[in-house]
Amino acid sequence: MSADDTRSLPLVEEYGPAWQPGPFERGTDGPHLILAGVDGSPSALRAGAYAAGLARRQRSRLVIVYVLAPSVWTGMSPSLLAAAQEEAHDDMITELRRPIENLAEESNINVTFEIRRGDAYTELKRVAIDRQADLVVVGASDSAGHRLVGSVANRLVRAGLWPVTVVP
Repeated sequence: MSADDTRSLPLVEEYGPAWQPGPFERGTDGPHLILAGVDGSPSALRAGAYAAGLARRQRSRLVIVYVLAPSVWTGMSPSLLAAAQEEAHDDMITELRRPIENLAEESNINVTFEIRRGDAYTELKRVAIDRQADLVVVGASDSAGHRLVGSVANRLVRAGLWPVTVVP
């Protein structure tokens, strides 16, 4: 994906079989759509794997969202830093694509990979609302600064719009 491709976000890719609700079973009225936010960190990848397992067991659709969050420093030196950051984002997207594709094939679940640009909390919230997510799964933050400001996971929990699972 080139830098020109990421400017026309959101980018949405579908993997795996088309989703169809399973047969009705008494006592299994679980989530129809599970949203997982990933950023390439170990806890986010565990969150994606956890969400995939839930989606497989519950016969749910899985939407995996990666948010391109521009750095504060990019605005100060737009040419050099922006190009480097776009390249890093492209590499991360490429790294995430193959495991998502494999996951959809191996688990026989419908997976949508959506790439957004902006603030992670705002974009995850927007996708969850737009797609009417029944559950949001994210990884726990390792950043010490988030104890003061609040992590994406903390902000999603405080929004109180859906159940949120935070995976360590």
